[in-house]
This record gives sequence, C-alpha cells and structure tokens, in this order.
Amino acid sequence: MGTVSETIPETLQPEVNAAIDWFNSEQADAFEVTGIVDAELSLEANEPRKLQLVLCGGGTCQQRSFLVSASDDGFKVSFSEAETPTDPSERQAELDPPPGARREWLESALNKHNFVVLVFYRGFW
Repeated sequence: MGTVSETIPETLQPEVNAAIDWFNSEQADAFEVTGIVDAELSLEANEPRKLQLVLCGGGTCQQRSFLVSASDDGFKVSFSEAETPTDPSERQAELDPPPGARREWLESALNKHNFVVLVFYRGFW
C-alpha cells in the first residue's frame, strides 16, 4: 500500500494543477486534490511523471493516476495505464474519506436536519 500525504510537494504543484485542470475539464462536478500517494516516488520519476492523486468532488472521493509531461504550451496530461482498482475491496481505506473531504456536504445536511448519523465501516463510509 502506498503512503498518502495531504501535502503536495511544492516541486510537484504545477504538474498537480495541470492534472486536476485536465481531469475537471471532462467532469460534471469540480474535483479538488485532497492528497497524493507516494509523493517521493513521483519526485524521483523522469518524464512522463506519474502522479497518484486523491480527488474529491461531487460527493465522492477517488484515487486517479496521471502521466504528466512538459510540453511547449504547458503540460501534457493523460491517465496512467495502471488506473485505480475499481473493486472497492482493493481500495486503500485511508483514501476514503480524507480529512475534510465532506465538509460542505455535512454542513448542508446539518442545515436541513436536526441531526445526521454518520456510519463508518473499516475506513469507508
């Protein structure tokens, strides 16, 4: 299992920004980066650089892997061939939910109801 960090290394920030912009251009809901998996490996990689990002938006959190390389007009971004496992039993528990990922949802639910029940099961909700 990889190491998940909420802090994006400064050196990787331009590539991370390019990856999330590219990803959001194809999505109905805007996602934000809430973490990175194995940032040290990404820092050591040559181009294209593989980024494994934890993305949250539209009420979901997911890990996506991107290949990012420099180009004349910024960065070229694509999905990595080794995309995230789709079987929920293969996901890392600490990826769902990352801290604060559902802050807006919880605040909205509390405004509508007298109380909200959150159920956690082995790191998943």
